[in-house]
Amino acid sequence: MEKNDKEPDDHHDHDLKDKSSGEEKCDVVSDAQPPDDAHHEDGINKDNVDETDHDQGDKVDSPLVQEVPEITQTLESLSEELDQLLSTLSLHQEQHKDSAKEKEEDDDDYFQIPQFVGKFLDLFEDKLSKHDSGEPKTTWYQDPEEVSSLLDAVDRVSNLMRLLHNTKSCLDHHEPLINHAGSIQQRAMAFLEDEFRILLEESVIKEAAVVTDDNSSQRKSSADQQDHHNDAVVSQDQDQMVVPEHGDQEIEYPGYSEEMVMLLKNIAEKMKAGGYACECREVYLVSRRNILMSTLKQDCEFEKVSIDEVLKMSWDALEREIPIWNKTFKNCSSLFFPGEFKLTEKIFPGDEGSLFCIVTHSLAIQFLGFYEAVAMTKRSTEKLFKVLDIYETLRDSFPAMEKLFPEELCSELRNEVNSARSQLGETAINIFLDLENSIKSDSSKTPVPGGAVHPLTRYTMNYLKYSCEYKDTLEQVFKSHSTMEREDEEEEKKKEENSPFASQLMRIMDFLDGNMEAKSKLYKDIPLSCIFMMNNGRYIVQKIKGSAEIHEVMGDTWCRRRSSELRNYHKNYQRETWGKLLGFLGHEGLMHNGKIVKPNLKERFKSFNATFDEIHKTQTTWVVNDEQLQSELRVSITAVMIPAYRAFMARFGQYLDPGRQTEKYVKYQPEDIEDLIDELFEGNTSSSSTATAKRRT
Repeated sequence: MEKNDKEPDDHHDHDLKDKSSGEEKCDVVSDAQPPDDAHHEDGINKDNVDETDHDQGDKVDSPLVQEVPEITQTLESLSEELDQLLSTLSLHQEQHKDSAKEKEEDDDDYFQIPQFVGKFLDLFEDKLSKHDSGEPKTTWYQDPEEVSSLLDAVDRVSNLMRLLHNTKSCLDHHEPLINHAGSIQQRAMAFLEDEFRILLEESVIKEAAVVTDDNSSQRKSSADQQDHHNDAVVSQDQDQMVVPEHGDQEIEYPGYSEEMVMLLKNIAEKMKAGGYACECREVYLVSRRNILMSTLKQDCEFEKVSIDEVLKMSWDALEREIPIWNKTFKNCSSLFFPGEFKLTEKIFPGDEGSLFCIVTHSLAIQFLGFYEAVAMTKRSTEKLFKVLDIYETLRDSFPAMEKLFPEELCSELRNEVNSARSQLGETAINIFLDLENSIKSDSSKTPVPGGAVHPLTRYTMNYLKYSCEYKDTLEQVFKSHSTMEREDEEEEKKKEENSPFASQLMRIMDFLDGNMEAKSKLYKDIPLSCIFMMNNGRYIVQKIKGSAEIHEVMGDTWCRRRSSELRNYHKNYQRETWGKLLGFLGHEGLMHNGKIVKPNLKERFKSFNATFDEIHKTQTTWVVNDEQLQSELRVSITAVMIPAYRAFMARFGQYLDPGRQTEKYVKYQPEDIEDLIDELFEGNTSSSSTATAKRRT
């Protein structure tokens, strides 16, 4: 065999000695020839299949071949001949597949490789060298003809390698050719791999899609809320919390033009056909993951943080991070993940989502890890609203996301989401319990000056008002995640009548009422304690009536009952303060035997003036911030005092001597009393000496 192998080589070299040096590489193609008898036998058995090859061989040996160098051979001109060869080799392989099983002797399996194959490989290598020679890359794809020529050539080399490897005689007799073709194929695949990466990274175009903020982003921020334990006084201005305004955010998906997607798909197919599918997929995974993360960072200001980092963050820092993560999660669910899913399907049809899963799954897990870490941080009342924002984000956005993943991964993610939601829900409920406990434990002994609204009332009602903007979510949270058990029969009855969240809200209101009732007893002046209870009660009622959400939870019946309680405090105040003053305007003790007892009348006027001055001096320092309540109090006082004083003056004022006596004992006219009543409840400490100045002459 060794001798037979060498003799054809000698003959081959002799036949080709007159060829030009430019075609010396072609000699490598016919590096081996079969034994003469095998060659002859093969020529008989191949019939029409090998006639083409022998004709080509004859052309090489004929005198006409001497004119071939004068004809420029191109990649395109040799492609058709190579296609015919590949077709013939494929048929040859099929014909000898069964016969090879039947006999070990397979000399008739030999297949002659024409010399133009080497030329084709050399020309293709030259093309690769041109594109790899330092000239700007990714320009070849702009020419459709060049794209077709290059990718078709890659395809032909891959097919050639596959057929050569699957044909035993080629493995036995054409090893140098196989090595040469394999080297070129590797270079071609390396070129395509680089180009695939460059095209993925540098051909991105933004596909605009408007993602609007949902209702939760329009809710009032809790950032300005301060724990009432840290506040000495909460001013009226703090009732209105600042709400950052967020318009619609335009988010763009980093995709590609249809033409580029088709080119990427073709490159992926060529690399897969050449046995480089893994390399192609790896490039795609790395590139798309980097592009996605870069887009999230640029457009959403999103950056990954670990669970440990979350647990070590200050609340101020974490409060800034949570909206960014929520926004990113929503955008991933509605835009980025669906976009990645469709892109993967287009470039790698039949992939069944595996590439998409690898690109996106770790990011989805990162989101859930962050959310669970937030739930693990130390509880505080100001965290409730951010916790509910996260809960809503998972509830509303995950269903669209989970549809993209195969069932196995979907089930895993669903379990992670349910776990995160459960932890977040329990955290929200416990925060409400903490609020309840903070109200019960607030035992401050310092009365609020002037009977004004207590900071605890202001804080609690603002907190509940903003909480009720999440009413539907809180109803769901308390229903799904509450583990509280109430032993009190009355509480059980309320729980049956109301939803779990409504029952919890009413419990908090009951504790707040009890706390305010206890604090009202800190005032030694009963009328002032009534003013304190009216101030706090009116504030609570107005907050509830001003919020449709909390009003819906508390109900009209509760509001009517509370309003009735306020009227009782009003009556108590009026009786304790002005009832005594009205007593001075009675007729008892002023007449004896039908005559006016002037000393008693004079003493009556002096007592009235002194008592009124004291009331005015004291109650101008009292505070009623609610304008409606302030007006109601003044009107009711005026309605009681002015008619009584006017009647008293008309009946007894004439018995005082005009002049000095009148001025001494009749200090105020009815109009003066009315004006001074209008100065009450201003919280003005400088008005104590103004009563006499208001007197009308």
